[in-house]
Amino acid sequence: MSSAEIIGRDAELAALDAFVSAPGGGALVIRGEAGVGKSALLASITTERRVLKAVGVEAESGFAYAGLHQLLYPVLPHAGGLDAAFDTIFGKGDAEPPTVLALGIAVLDLLALAAGAGPLLLIVDDAQWLDPPSTEVLTFIGRRLAGHEVRLLAAVRSEIASGWDAAALNELPVVPLAAEAAERLLDARAPGLAAAERDQVLHEAQGNPLALLELPQTASRQAGLPLARRLYGERIARLSPDERAALLRAALDGRVRYRLEGVDSAVAAGLVIVDPESGEPAFRHPLVRAALLQTATPNERRAAHLDLAALYEADAERYATHLAAATVDASEEVASALEEAAHSASGRGGAAAAVAMLTRAAELSPSPRERSRRLEEAAFVAAQAALLDEASSLGESTYAALYRDGDVRAALFSAEGKRPDLLLASSLFAGDPALWRATESALAPGADDLTGIYLDAWGDVARRGGGVAERVHAAFGRVGDGQPWDVMRLGVAAFYVDALAEHRSLVRRMAAREEHGGAVTNAMTLLQLVLLDQIGAGEWDAAAETGRRGLELTIEHGYALFEHQFYGFLGLLSAWRGDLDAARRAADRLDRWARPRRVGFLTELAEAIGLAAGLTSGDYEAAYAYATGLTAPGTFTPYSQQAVRTFFDLVEAAVHTGRAGQARAHALAARDLGLPAVSGRLAFLVEAALALVEEPGATFEGAVAHPAAAEFPFELARVRLAQGMWLRRQKERAAARQVLALAAEEFDRLGALPWAQRARAELKAGGAGSGGAGSGGAGSGGVSALTPQEREIAELAASGLSNKEIGAKLFLSPRTVGAHLYRVFPKLGVSSRASLRDALTATE
Repeated sequence: MSSAEIIGRDAELAALDAFVSAPGGGALVIRGEAGVGKSALLASITTERRVLKAVGVEAESGFAYAGLHQLLYPVLPHAGGLDAAFDTIFGKGDAEPPTVLALGIAVLDLLALAAGAGPLLLIVDDAQWLDPPSTEVLTFIGRRLAGHEVRLLAAVRSEIASGWDAAALNELPVVPLAAEAAERLLDARAPGLAAAERDQVLHEAQGNPLALLELPQTASRQAGLPLARRLYGERIARLSPDERAALLRAALDGRVRYRLEGVDSAVAAGLVIVDPESGEPAFRHPLVRAALLQTATPNERRAAHLDLAALYEADAERYATHLAAATVDASEEVASALEEAAHSASGRGGAAAAVAMLTRAAELSPSPRERSRRLEEAAFVAAQAALLDEASSLGESTYAALYRDGDVRAALFSAEGKRPDLLLASSLFAGDPALWRATESALAPGADDLTGIYLDAWGDVARRGGGVAERVHAAFGRVGDGQPWDVMRLGVAAFYVDALAEHRSLVRRMAAREEHGGAVTNAMTLLQLVLLDQIGAGEWDAAAETGRRGLELTIEHGYALFEHQFYGFLGLLSAWRGDLDAARRAADRLDRWARPRRVGFLTELAEAIGLAAGLTSGDYEAAYAYATGLTAPGTFTPYSQQAVRTFFDLVEAAVHTGRAGQARAHALAARDLGLPAVSGRLAFLVEAALALVEEPGATFEGAVAHPAAAEFPFELARVRLAQGMWLRRQKERAAARQVLALAAEEFDRLGALPWAQRARAELKAGGAGSGGAGSGGAGSGGVSALTPQEREIAELAASGLSNKEIGAKLFLSPRTVGAHLYRVFPKLGVSSRASLRDALTATE
């Protein structure tokens, strides 16, 4: 249809012409109700640009990347070195699927190559029916077409929700015709209508152009029927059974492979036209397809699906989907085919399609046991894809209770007798030794290798972690780039035995792949692993950015449990960096949310934040109080991850508060319990702790020389600081200055300013100059020797506040404030509070 034949759309036509003829790239969404004229507007476009077209089809919306394949098919032969990115998503390879970002960039590159021969125009009609992964990629590139000679037009129905709704692309609304234009269109289409019938058509059409064009040809207009059936139902009914069956097969296939033949009567009835470009028969309007589906009987639809299944025997997903739609009675053969197709779909990033396939497989399972297993798997895949409502509708509310509400005990009791991974995750978050022991009793007998790894690494790792790192490594070798949940679970186990660095690349790649539209729940945990790995590896700026991404993702999906985990990990990072206000806020948020719910994992994390803040600020009494809240000196609380991760912190806090006996008892307990056999990191820190308590045979040199020490730069710098302080006390000043300089340099790199200041204060005490990054004051001034908290307390005391008032302001006890001031006075060279103000200002 030419633009001259379109009535009442002058403004829309002008807007489209301006968009298409403008230089450069861009995207525009045409939005309106069914039949309002979106397809006619698209068909009227005349352009010198090369056009690539696709049409969304409801029957194809369950197949990941079907829409993208339809759009890009003409230019795929020119993909060149981009083949790998497309082969996997289009089912031609078994490599790891690309992330949305990587795939989007590959599509942009492909379009840029194709546009080299001339500008491109991408047209997608009925875009609301595109499969979600295709929509996500197209909206991604739509926001990035500036600078490319590529323009994208997508027409969507306003009454159907889709991924285009939140795409933040420019839109052109198409509304029903005004009364005058509607009358002109009807008179041009059906000039001989009697006045009464004309008024009836105008009233029923309500300005909808398609209705104005088609209602005059409908002998019996039944109010209340869907528009598609009202417009085309009678014409379809007049066709022969063979012709109706052919049209139905085409409607269910989505014009992927089935070719319309022998449909002359449908052409004559205005249901089918000959596409002017391809020369192939095509539906006159998308609503013809809808009318065919609405008017077909169940038996007719099943017969059509069976014919299509035979057409797609080599395509696991389409074959199984059509075969299942053709099946009424239970069939293990069909259920197994669907289960295989679900694994294929999830491997290509189509988690939502996999859930639908597994659910249908469960319905067709003859065995109650297999039915239950497949329903559980469908609920699991739904939960991992952040489809918690779907998981709940499948009778599994445990995931929502755990992830959204943090109700770990309800999740734990609901998980009994179900998936081992759910029981393990609930036990981990509960952090209750009694519940852990019950989980071990339920799972340990007959546990497979992976479940055994999770029991030992996620549970009482202090007593059962020896040799787990080797088992994790072997398991990763078997799992490879498999399902994201396997990579996620093994990644968690690897973190708890400090072996995550070996699998860093896979974990980071899988997190990026699943973050957008894949196994989103797994992506949240994978992002936590990336964050923790970045903290351990000294990539602290990157860790903060990963944490922000994780918070956005968890908040978007309402995963309160994981949201608070991210707050906790970011709070821990803030504490080590010296942002004590942020650390306190994070710990308070965590404790207020987790303690009433008895989420022991998170309340322990809040304690660990307080411990880190105490060590960073030099408030060793507070640090010791937090550390002993996690585990008593000389023992390791069973099933407590933080008791193991903070053991060196407890030893250090005990040493600095004069509790030599408790420090030594804890260092020896770590050695005797076998922590060095759990990981290289723990072996390095146990040696350092033994050196810190001056255990015979233990040396700082042996600790810092451990191969694992360099993998954890912050902890290595802390050990070097302790080593330098010990060397200075031994009067080995030159050696002390050497290791203290290394510690200060690393603290500077990490942005751990209080630690850098402490290292430089030790350097100064050892005879080094006071210059360099992180030093404060000048000459012989003592302000540079103060920790941030000591300076804050000194300034408050100088302003006239009492120890009690300072403690209330900083959440410290008056005794701790007094201990700080006891250390501040000699550093500033004063003997009373009255001299503090002058001492603080004299060196600024």
